[in-house]
Amino acid sequence: MHTLIIINDGPYGDERSYNALRLAANLVKREGQSVRVFLIGDGIGCAIKGQKTPDGYFNIERMLKGVIRHGGEVSS
Repeated sequence: MHTLIIINDGPYGDERSYNALRLAANLVKREGQSVRVFLIGDGIGCAIKGQKTPDGYFNIERMLKGVIRHGGEVSS
């Protein structure tokens, strides 16, 4: 099965990007599943290297790297 997740929100401020990447991270670990994350608009900010994570938030950069490490694709 192929899954495309589109992230259009910035990395911090709400939980939409976090939840999208949490879903991607879980799907990419399943056998027979391919996952592509497409970053558009403010979502491009999720791929910025060396992010300063605000208190109380997960590091979105690390979450993206985890998706890639498990075979997912990230593009913009």
